[in-house]
Amino acid sequence: MAGDLQAKYSKLAQEYSKLRAQNQVLKKAVVDEQASSTALKDQVKQREQSLRKAEQEMDSLSFRNQQLTRRVELLQEELSASEARGGGRRTKGKGDSPSQQGQTQIVFDEDLQKKIEENERLHIQFYEAGEQHQRQLSQLEALVEELQQERERVEAQLEGLRARCALGEDRLAQETARLELKAHSLEREARECRARAEECQQQLSGCQVELSRQVQENSSVIQEKVPFNDTQYHHFNSLNVPPHNRRHQLKARDVAGQAVLLVKDLVAALLNFHSYTEQRLHIYPLDSSIQPISPLNQRFSQYLHENAAYVRPLEDGLLQLHHSITEDTVTVLETVVKLKEFADHFSSYTHFLQKILPYQLKSLQEECEASLCPPALSSKNQDLQRDLTRVTAIFLKLQSYITLLALPSQREQALPQSSCSAAFTQLAAALHSLHDALQELSQHYSQKASLEEGLPSVSQKLRTTSECLLSSLSSLTITSSKVATFFSNNLDFFTASPGYGPRGGACTLSPLQAESMLGNKRRAAAYMLTIRKPRPESVPYREALSNRHILTSSTESREGLTQQVHQGQEKIARLEQEKEHWLLEAQLGRVRLEKENQRISELQAQLCSALGGPAPGPPRPPGPGCQEEEEQEEKGAGREATLSTSLVGMLTTTPINDEVGDEASREQLIKSHYMVRVSELTSQLQLSDSKTVHLHAECRALAKRLAIAEKTREALAEEVRLANQNITRLQDELSTIKRSYEEQLSMMSDHLCSMNETLSKQREEIDTLKLGNKGSTKKNKGR
Repeated sequence: MAGDLQAKYSKLAQEYSKLRAQNQVLKKAVVDEQASSTALKDQVKQREQSLRKAEQEMDSLSFRNQQLTRRVELLQEELSASEARGGGRRTKGKGDSPSQQGQTQIVFDEDLQKKIEENERLHIQFYEAGEQHQRQLSQLEALVEELQQERERVEAQLEGLRARCALGEDRLAQETARLELKAHSLEREARECRARAEECQQQLSGCQVELSRQVQENSSVIQEKVPFNDTQYHHFNSLNVPPHNRRHQLKARDVAGQAVLLVKDLVAALLNFHSYTEQRLHIYPLDSSIQPISPLNQRFSQYLHENAAYVRPLEDGLLQLHHSITEDTVTVLETVVKLKEFADHFSSYTHFLQKILPYQLKSLQEECEASLCPPALSSKNQDLQRDLTRVTAIFLKLQSYITLLALPSQREQALPQSSCSAAFTQLAAALHSLHDALQELSQHYSQKASLEEGLPSVSQKLRTTSECLLSSLSSLTITSSKVATFFSNNLDFFTASPGYGPRGGACTLSPLQAESMLGNKRRAAAYMLTIRKPRPESVPYREALSNRHILTSSTESREGLTQQVHQGQEKIARLEQEKEHWLLEAQLGRVRLEKENQRISELQAQLCSALGGPAPGPPRPPGPGCQEEEEQEEKGAGREATLSTSLVGMLTTTPINDEVGDEASREQLIKSHYMVRVSELTSQLQLSDSKTVHLHAECRALAKRLAIAEKTREALAEEVRLANQNITRLQDELSTIKRSYEEQLSMMSDHLCSMNETLSKQREEIDTLKLGNKGSTKKNKGR
């Protein structure tokens, strides 16, 4: 129990350290999240400032554009006015050629129209860019708000987790303190146990000295008194009771129980393997629901359908072997008759494996011959054929060794002790070989299943069946490993000599000799119990004579005493009846007296109310005679209550008649003493029962508290795991959001660069237009 508490204490300490480490990680994650959120806020502020600058530049550009537009309109008006004035002058002057003036005007008008259209197009692009910028800005603001809300929610969850972790730490601290107290108490108990062990060691040394003395005495008695030594003859010596090795019997029963559990798991794994193999035959390479499978696979499926008739008897046979091993039996290879039945069942299952092996190989060959089977899958099928052949061969080897070990129970001296040890050793090696072969079979089949998943014709039903078959193979591999390890760990027990057999000879026991030996053992034990019964104590002669005189005198006066007893009993019964009668009469008189007193008080109250006088005082106390009667009645009632409490009270308070003699009074005193003693023992028994019930209830409450604490710890661990998953998910979301922000910001910067380039181009075009307009005006003025 101290080891269990120490293990629980270490486990709780580990859980506490894990929780503390996870709490530190959570705190660090919260700090990182806060720093990232502040960095994001700063970036958003910077972006807003840059956006405001861009908006201001856009406003200034629009204002400049409007100014330029007005300037162009003024220039156009001036141009039209100058053209009108120039036309009049040309008509009056020498005059230019009208065709040249018209061409120049047309070219200038076309250039101006193109500039106007280009300006409109730039206006439209600028407006669309502003709208797109506003939309992206609103989207980014909404996303920032969502991220802030998500951060607040995560902070709230982290606060809740911190509170839960704090509660868990408090509970773990309380549990640690409680376990420390238990550890101290267990250490104290261990010290007491060591002290008792030292005392027992001293007693053991004394017992050894006494046993050595007895052995010497018995050996001397045997040498002097025993005239016939039956150990010299084999037939007589085999009937002697051998030394019974109870520890060997308990170990054999324990080993058989463990083997039953392992064989039960092995039988379940074999049943699953054969059943899923049969199910796979109906799915691949041909689906039986669409088209019939081949006759070979049909026969193979029929044989596999009968696997339970060969597999389940293995578990039943070993279970019967386990039931046949008891504490009172002799368990050696010569007496274990049920081992032959298990060997027969194992032999039948091995014959079943030999029968289905050719069908397994042919079925795999059919899969290789299919049209959609790739070369890699064909090679894996060949590996599976070799693995199945190897597994069947190992089962045949196991059958040979098990049959060999079952021979001594059928024929006497069929297998010497040296051969038994060799058979057990080879059986352990074969079990390890079986585990290796099953492991290779599972690996090759998993590779085959992974190759089949890449085929286009594989259905979901085949995938599910392959997964089930792989799980059955893995469980079969694990169980075979457990069986091999179990057999190797107990190989010393199997190969060691059990120590059974008659003294003075090296012969072995047959089943009939073991049965007769056990019968002799039971008869010897009954005889020893008979001769070890204590003889009754004898009475001294003088005491016997005095008892005889007393008995004779008491026999003479027995009739007189009997009559006196009958008379006393009748008198006591009559007095009891009279006492009960007078007690009832006294109770009735008391009730009547109370009623009369109540009625008198009511009449006095009415009289006083009618006369208008003062209120009447309390009723007059009864006279001395009445008081004496009431005291006698109270004494009688108290005596009645005392007598009617229980049987013990009646016996202890029964009055003693003066007329009864000394013997009756002595008997009454003895009876009263024993009744008092019985009452004391009853009270002590009740007190001990109550303490026991209290301790039992306290133990149950502690067990429930421990179970509740375990459940709470598991719930907290699950919550911490979920919190870690949420943190990782939030970190992934935060990284994706950061990445998207960076991409969007890069896109915005590229867009702003393109816009700046466009605006610079517009400025250059406007400047060129201004220069062109100035040059044309100068030319017009010069003309």
